[in-house]
Amino acid sequence: MERGPMVGAGPGAGTRVRALLGCLVKVVLWVASALLYFGSEQAARLLGSPCLRRLYHAWLAAVVIFGPLLQFHVNSRTIFASHGNFFNIKFVNSAWGWTCTFLGGFVLLVVFLATRRVAVTARHLSRLVVGAAVWRGAGRAFLLIEDLTGSCFEPLPQGLLLHELPDRKSCLAAGHQWRGYTVSSHTFLLTFCCLLMAEEAAVFAKYLAHGLPAGAPLRLVFLLNVLLLGLWNFLLLCTVIYFHQYTHKVVGAAVGTFAWYLTYGSWYHQPWSPGIPGHGLFPRSRSIRKHN
Repeated sequence: MERGPMVGAGPGAGTRVRALLGCLVKVVLWVASALLYFGSEQAARLLGSPCLRRLYHAWLAAVVIFGPLLQFHVNSRTIFASHGNFFNIKFVNSAWGWTCTFLGGFVLLVVFLATRRVAVTARHLSRLVVGAAVWRGAGRAFLLIEDLTGSCFEPLPQGLLLHELPDRKSCLAAGHQWRGYTVSSHTFLLTFCCLLMAEEAAVFAKYLAHGLPAGAPLRLVFLLNVLLLGLWNFLLLCTVIYFHQYTHKVVGAAVGTFAWYLTYGSWYHQPWSPGIPGHGLFPRSRSIRKHN
């Protein structure tokens, strides 16, 4: 029995499938672009609010002061309670590196697209160099505090035996433990990074309001910074719930806030400083579009 030709077979069917896939890809790209633009506009408006930034300081203080109370209401066996969890190793321990990478790209794009001047861009990027110096200096200061306040102990089955070894180096060389006042460097770093990123990202609202170039790459980099800021807030909450002693966490956060105040709240307002975020980027003569 002779068979007729198969319906839909041949080059015409392949063309229709390709056209359908092309339309589908265009729809997906349009939706992704719309979400990118909408999300970046709303996030910029949120972070650009001066009132919200003031409340953000209160939020961080509340997290550090009252967050440890949540340890009585959360599961102590969760993955975030382990020092070796993925987020603690890959993100918290390298928080400054992640912050510099994401925030450096954002500052570079915003400043250069707004001014087209390498010197101005380098000046604004120098705030990250200052931040790195603050992080390194604080870390050394915390170790010095631990050395000055510590004592050498030998762990025994019955408890700890105090030794008269004079410093950490000789204590550790003898196979003992050095215990002193340990300021939480993780709480310090996460607090400092949160305040720094919120301050830098707030510029994007004014950038958009001035009608400066804001294509998809810049908006994507901005949203990545917003996501990283959200992650730092979450990991700060996990840190104060599961790790370190209470006063160690409070002191670490206080030092981080003080470091932000000395730089962004004080020094950067001086003419001989790297300048506050957005300084010199938005000429007053430029027309401002209404930011709805």
